[in-house]
Amino acid sequence: MRLIGIVLSLCLGMQAAHAEAIKQTKGSFEDKFRQLEEHLPTPNVYRTGSGAPGHAYWQQQVDYDIKVKLDEKSRTITGSESVVYENNSPDTLNYLWLQLDQNRFSKHSDAYVTMEMGRKASKKMSYSTLRFLARTETEDWGFMLTKVQSGGKNVRYSINDTMMRIDLDKPLKPGESFSFDIDWWFNIPEGKAMGARGGFEPYSRDGNDIFFIAQWFPRLAAYTDLAGWEHKQFLGTGEFTLEFGDYDVEITVPADHIVGSTGVLQNAKDVLTSDQRKRLEKAKTAERPVFIVTQDEALENEKEGSDKTKTWHFKADNVRDFAFASSRKFIWDALGVKLPESGRTVMAMSLYPDEAVPLWDKYSTHAIAHTLDTYSRYSFEYPYPVAWSVNGPIGGGMEYPMITSNGPKPAIEKKEDGTEVRTYTKRAKYGLISVIIHEIGHIYFPMTVNSDERNWAWMDEGLNSFLQSQAEREWEPDYPSRYGRAKEAIPYMVSPNQTPIMTQSDSIIGYGPNAYTKPAVALNILRETVMGRELFDFAFKEYAHRWKFKRPYPADFFRTMEDASGKDLDWFFRGWFYTTDHVDIALTGISHARINTQDPEVENEYDRKEDLDAQQYIAEMRNKADGMPRRVDRFPELLDFYNENDDFIVTKKQKDAYEGTLKDLEDWQKELLKYGHELYFLDFENIGGLVMPLVLDVEYEDGSHEEVRIAAEIWRENPKQVTKVLVRDKKIKTVTLDPYNEIADAEKSNNVWPSKPHATRVELYKRRAEQRNLMKEYLDTQDAEKAAEPKD
Repeated sequence: MRLIGIVLSLCLGMQAAHAEAIKQTKGSFEDKFRQLEEHLPTPNVYRTGSGAPGHAYWQQQVDYDIKVKLDEKSRTITGSESVVYENNSPDTLNYLWLQLDQNRFSKHSDAYVTMEMGRKASKKMSYSTLRFLARTETEDWGFMLTKVQSGGKNVRYSINDTMMRIDLDKPLKPGESFSFDIDWWFNIPEGKAMGARGGFEPYSRDGNDIFFIAQWFPRLAAYTDLAGWEHKQFLGTGEFTLEFGDYDVEITVPADHIVGSTGVLQNAKDVLTSDQRKRLEKAKTAERPVFIVTQDEALENEKEGSDKTKTWHFKADNVRDFAFASSRKFIWDALGVKLPESGRTVMAMSLYPDEAVPLWDKYSTHAIAHTLDTYSRYSFEYPYPVAWSVNGPIGGGMEYPMITSNGPKPAIEKKEDGTEVRTYTKRAKYGLISVIIHEIGHIYFPMTVNSDERNWAWMDEGLNSFLQSQAEREWEPDYPSRYGRAKEAIPYMVSPNQTPIMTQSDSIIGYGPNAYTKPAVALNILRETVMGRELFDFAFKEYAHRWKFKRPYPADFFRTMEDASGKDLDWFFRGWFYTTDHVDIALTGISHARINTQDPEVENEYDRKEDLDAQQYIAEMRNKADGMPRRVDRFPELLDFYNENDDFIVTKKQKDAYEGTLKDLEDWQKELLKYGHELYFLDFENIGGLVMPLVLDVEYEDGSHEEVRIAAEIWRENPKQVTKVLVRDKKIKTVTLDPYNEIADAEKSNNVWPSKPHATRVELYKRRAEQRNLMKEYLDTQDAEKAAEPKD
């Protein structure tokens, strides 16, 4: 989902996130491994202690029948909807709450009046900020309701900012349903200019728009077993959680528009040409994407325009929302993706303008197909018949059931002769692939696993970013993934300006690193370092299957991961999700030891060598080097027993004591006295606060290496300092902590014994370098070389 840079200070998190830790009454010991139960809701018949839905789990059902018209010239949406609300809860309801997300753009909305600019009074302001402020202040935004009725009679209702309450004439009992109708219209916001999740994007050539219409109709808020009505205001960052239902939607648009939508098209013969229908059929079994509307056809189409209209009819079963895209500019390609588990074919399809070529035609639909393949293996099979990627108007990316809006385009340069050169940066290429993987991935989480985004952003953004990193690894070697490497989370984790992951969405400081990067890194560490791939993959898949088409909360995820793996993970979830601690473990020292044999012949000689080392003194060394004369050299008779014997001679008393010791020992104990291996005591200090496994690369003097992995439980008795003993049959040369950069250790300089300087470089610069477009640089070089060639 696209990030919106509005940070608010009100924290409305679940009670679990704020439960105080149990403190010790004596001493300063902190138990990093105490159980999470003090923070989690009590298991019941709806949600079990194992993390699975209980035998009495319920959720509401809401079905919609909608007729909507897109007025291209006025850029307005007009619609009417009939809603059937089924009360499957055990509670009697006196009113219903609906979400009116378009009201966020009103100048009276909480989102607008509390918008934080992030700076003190200044004479500088960006164009985009001023454009947003000017549009919001001077135009009418939000839903304009023209009818709210049930059974032909007006219904009492009240609007509170982005929420609408319908008051019922009689209580809605468990098992009963309530039907009502709403008519409405609103002005469509310009996506990028107003920071919208949908809207329009204007194109100067031929004056056409691309419309991606989302959060566009009054829709029922969720009513849940844990929170009752989920009706926090929509402030722009925390998104939504909705109820599943069936949709029957008729979309009227200009006759020359192409429409992509949630659901399955019901009237293809009425809105598609014969050639387009044949191409769609061919695409179902093709190996590569097939053009349904070609680039040349789209270019011709966008030149004309039409005053006539067509109505596209879509149906969607068991979805929690609905969105659509419409434009005469669209190129359309499609590819059938056969799912191996069921054998079903899913249509992966892309809509984009000519301006998106050559990037979108090469990568978009392939990225959809790749996501369906990888996510279906890591979680569950894609449940719907279609998956769309649309080059939409919002700049970044946004998802809805079966359809997503995605951003990057190539760069277009006009030459002096009027020709165009189209190139794209490496960043644009991988940015497009990644955003499509991410947004299509959201159709799994949270569009199918229906987590509550307004409260817990990480449950869809973090889990999805983790799966995105898995899919990216399967795209090509060394894919530049933002979420797959532990180091990506370090800058945020060491920052003083952060909040725990378990923070309500609108109160998060650093939305991107908090909701996306840090939880994705945490899950990668959980998979690769803490649990291992086999255990993690089984448990994660169990969570996905348990909560498919249901509404999980954080406790359900935490409990399922433990239940399905047999691992105590409370220490990990507590540290990574409930605190702002970071990982900084220092290897502070290593002591090399050997077994004391207790044999005076052996041990006295060892003590003699140690004493000689200890007696080293610079003055004595210089005296000896200078040949300083001594009195005993002139008078040898001054020498006696103590000059002829040092403190470490072996006496009969020592020998007798050794023999007595041997008599008291059993055979296995005598063998240990002769144990000839090397003992190394490795001292570690936990500076950052997060307890983590210790991953070591041990290099020996013979050049060989050994990987040593020590579970996090080593920190149980002392979470600040621990010592690990290694018993080896050869001498250690070096030890490196976190050699593969897998535990997000923030300070590498204290991870090596013996310590060595950290190599870096100093660069002199005037200003930050711009993002390089290597493709354009290369083409410019070719043009220059061609121009320099001798003319015939």
